[in-house]
Amino acid sequence: MKKTFLAASSLFLVFLVWIIASMSVDNPLLLPGPLAVFMAMGNIVTKTDSLSAIGATLLRLTLAMTIALILGLLLGVIAGIKPNFGRFMQPIVSILRTVPVISIVVILLIIFGFSKTPYIITFLMIFPLIYQAISDGIKNIDQELIDVYRLEDNHFFSGIWYCYLPLIKESIKTAFLQSAGLGIKVLIMAEYLSQTQISIGNQLYLEKINLNYDYVFGWTAILIMIAVILETIIERYAKKRETGKANIVNKGLKFD
Repeated sequence: MKKTFLAASSLFLVFLVWIIASMSVDNPLLLPGPLAVFMAMGNIVTKTDSLSAIGATLLRLTLAMTIALILGLLLGVIAGIKPNFGRFMQPIVSILRTVPVISIVVILLIIFGFSKTPYIITFLMIFPLIYQAISDGIKNIDQELIDVYRLEDNHFFSGIWYCYLPLIKESIKTAFLQSAGLGIKVLIMAEYLSQTQISIGNQLYLEKINLNYDYVFGWTAILIMIAVILETIIERYAKKRETGKANIVNKGLKFD
């Protein structure tokens, strides 16, 4: 109850500042009010073109995140177990994390063109986050737990599946949650700069050049909602899996 009240109070404060700022500017072209933005959002979600753009962008995000998760898990686990491989990967990951996003976008546009750039840039921004979280998570595992497992089963692949991954599940969940938020931001920017057809980024560009700033704000609000929904789905899925595993363990104990 307290958390709900605090969240509602925070949203109320945001809307209050928005209304005051809109009334102070007194120019809907520069800063549209909440009512105009809500009406724009209603128009957006009822148009076929807009829904197609949302679906296409989410599909690009899903593909990029899936590839980043697979490679991030694979290379992160190896780096956590094999220190030399981690040292080899560190300069590459550091470069990806420190190079300005706009610079990478421009370079990729020149090399790969407009259609492939959104996928590649989203992957390049998400991969270091997942890789570092997995690698650090494995390095921080209590060595005694690993030693106990090795006494029972010293196989490499089964050790990864039954020992390492369960012990770093919180790191995986945190990295995936952060990736969802970061991925949608980077992807929209890449779509905007590359003018990707059938995309949210292209819709934002069209509304901007037509001076429809109420629609720009409306698309921004929809993007925030999409990011929140994605994070909520990931959290609930993770909690459901943990609850399911706990129930299985409890049933096994009762059976014994």
